[in-house]
Amino acid sequence: MHYRLVTGLVMAMFGASTALAADLLDDLLAVPGSSADSIQTFGFVEGAAARTYAGTDHWSKLRLRVEAGASGSLGEGVRWRFLGRADADHAYVIEDDIYPLDVRRDQRSGASIREAYLDVPAGSWELRLGRQQIVWGEMVGLFFADVVSARDMREFVLPDFDQMRIPQWAARAEYFGEDDFHGEVLWVPVATVDDIGEPGADFYAFRPDLPVPARIRDQETPPSRLGHGNFGLRAGKLVAGWDMTGFYYNSVDVAPTYYFDPTDFSFTPRHDRIQQLGATVSKDLGSMVLKAEAVYTDGRKFNTRRVGAEDGLYESDTLDYAVGLDLPFDSGLRINTQVFGRRSLALDSGAVVDANEAGGTVLVSQEFGDALEAEVLVVTGFNRGDYMVRPKLTWTPDGNWRLRAGIDAFGGDEGGLFGRFDTSDRLYLEARRSF
Repeated sequence: MHYRLVTGLVMAMFGASTALAADLLDDLLAVPGSSADSIQTFGFVEGAAARTYAGTDHWSKLRLRVEAGASGSLGEGVRWRFLGRADADHAYVIEDDIYPLDVRRDQRSGASIREAYLDVPAGSWELRLGRQQIVWGEMVGLFFADVVSARDMREFVLPDFDQMRIPQWAARAEYFGEDDFHGEVLWVPVATVDDIGEPGADFYAFRPDLPVPARIRDQETPPSRLGHGNFGLRAGKLVAGWDMTGFYYNSVDVAPTYYFDPTDFSFTPRHDRIQQLGATVSKDLGSMVLKAEAVYTDGRKFNTRRVGAEDGLYESDTLDYAVGLDLPFDSGLRINTQVFGRRSLALDSGAVVDANEAGGTVLVSQEFGDALEAEVLVVTGFNRGDYMVRPKLTWTPDGNWRLRAGIDAFGGDEGGLFGRFDTSDRLYLEARRSF
């Protein structure tokens, strides 16, 4: 009955035509049982401005963003959803003396399909086919077990996570069994990877530690062929109040590895195949909530200063972890604290990191009535003492408007995760109208 819709989604997943996915919305209206009366529309319009005050004072964001989508039912329990996004950022038009041409071309405008999928029920199973966000874990401020979705890293980890995530074209089958058991099988035929931006941008992450300038080449993205896709398994169960999940994911790494070529002092960002085993757990402890995530990664490579290292890299298995406690109070006060870290199991003698890297976060938020919330997030790396501080105010006068103002500040050792952005401190203002 819905052969053409499913075929269109499958063709888009295999990279046959991105435009084809955009045409699916028109097709859905033509399907028997789907009418304009049964369609729900949604989205938002957002204006955002940011002024970088560290280093050279300049506008780093003057962006208008529009997201618009629709969802509906096709009958027999089948549902569909489509969401698109368009951006225009005037800061990368007017600040031509701040940003290189490649950065301005990359960030001044963009358009993407955020979601385009069908939900098909089949007894205890539910199949989701198409472009979708897949969230396997979520801690405060940083990513750990959330390994499936790629991310837009052009603003580091500053945007809301649902806005940062880049959806994958995927087929996902979820099983909902008895005794609070949940299973998941995932196939990503054509992998999507992080958008790392261009060298010279405010938050371009890779900064070579060399005595002479080095060239960074264009990112090499994975081929759009079946042999380069991803697959994973995930299972979870509620046991005596403990919500526990475990997963295995075999994938092209969403984050790049920078391969060094000594002949011309250049680095090329590439995406290697890795394997990951992970677990998440959460538990209500009275008025508090305990959360923890851990991910073991095999196959990832890292940069080293050691002379003679092939491609300037070494390979090491790693264990990433985070443990957090969330404490809400009746007064509207909320305190969240976390400890996180990475253990490298085969550290190279010329590695630019320690065998045990650790850090912590503290988030404090306070609601003032139903409309105003003040929040401050502090994240620090223990090894180098670098930090990120993010105070903000959010005003939601009704269910459709959201106004937000804040500061993103960085400091500490320039070799640290946060200290490297010491000249990117900024003030920002956002206004969003949802519909």
